[in-house]
Amino acid sequence: MHTRPITLTERVIQLLRAEIADGTFPVGSRLPTGKQLAERYGVSAAVIREVSEHLRSQGMIESRQGLGSTVRSRVSDNGFRLAGSADAGDLAAIFELRIDLESAAAAMAARHRTEHDVACMRGVLDALAAQLDDPDHGVEPDIQFHVAIATATHNPYYVQLLQYMNLQLHHAVRTARLNSRQQPGLPEQVHGEHVAIFDAIRARDADLARRCAAAHLRNAAGRLGLPMRL
Repeated sequence: MHTRPITLTERVIQLLRAEIADGTFPVGSRLPTGKQLAERYGVSAAVIREVSEHLRSQGMIESRQGLGSTVRSRVSDNGFRLAGSADAGDLAAIFELRIDLESAAAAMAARHRTEHDVACMRGVLDALAAQLDDPDHGVEPDIQFHVAIATATHNPYYVQLLQYMNLQLHHAVRTARLNSRQQPGLPEQVHGEHVAIFDAIRARDADLARRCAAAHLRNAAGRLGLPMRL
């Protein structure tokens, strides 16, 4: 069995976790800015955002608007985790969970979204539309679209859980977008699925938003060739 190669995001997570653990960035101290961390590790701002979200989900750092990120713990919280190198069976099980969670989140977002939420989702969709043929740069806005839906629920626990799950599935999202690019017309179809969810949320149609989100995730699992039971 071949070992899955480590991603750039995972490498930076390891480096930053190590520097927090050894006291380079002590508990209670403020981390360098995203730009400074990107320069420190020689990566893009998008990678640093993913790293920060991962460490937040692990309880190692805490972020506040306008104040940056502060080190909260030298070790991660023990709790729910997704397998970092999930096989097809594990990934299928995760997608089954996502279908239930994210379809419920879409329905709740349709009921509770604000005009600001709609504007945020529209902005992410515009970014996605500009990256239909670029699987690498399209991954971040793809993940952020699902996070924006969770944000529109105005339930912080939906945001934390779904953001964590989508960031953990970064590799799967990129694989799905690569597969889509290889099939003529499929990137546009996938984008259409996102637009359908957005339109239902904007129209405050909770039932339609639920169905559109579930259909999108089932289709995404199918594009990855996962053995779904739903």
